[in-house]
Amino acid sequence: MEKIPMTAAGYAAIEAELRHRQSVERPRIIQQITEARGHGDLAENAEYHAAKETQSLNEGRIADLEDKLARAEVIDVSKLKGDIVTFGATVTLVDEDTDEKRVWQIVGENEADAKAGRISITSPLARALIGKKKGASVEVMTPKGAKGYEITKLEWR
Repeated sequence: MEKIPMTAAGYAAIEAELRHRQSVERPRIIQQITEARGHGDLAENAEYHAAKETQSLNEGRIADLEDKLARAEVIDVSKLKGDIVTFGATVTLVDEDTDEKRVWQIVGENEADAKAGRISITSPLARALIGKKKGASVEVMTPKGAKGYEITKLEWR
């Protein structure tokens, strides 16, 4: 059983979604199924079939979330330190072509959100950064071709 690295915040978000799906969505869907059954013949009852489909999707997501929580390896980023980029690091990069500065935190796959400055540990950029030190240059293949970045700052927050 392969462990899934994630921050405490990522773990809490998965727990919250699981609780919501179990305590809010599941009863709501059961109510929809009950109401649809009252509309007559189930063979041609579109509301019933739609509610059953929704139930199936919700139960599948619940199983997926439970699996992720069972395999989670929660890493407390606040206790990490060092001068080498690893999981949880917040890295400031400067584009070597445009001098544009970007800040990225390396997080688990479920937590990735580019708009919030969090990239997945499995992303090409994160894989290029892992093991590097401040001042190092990295090259990453993007859809637009190779991009070069310099690591100007490494933080643990």
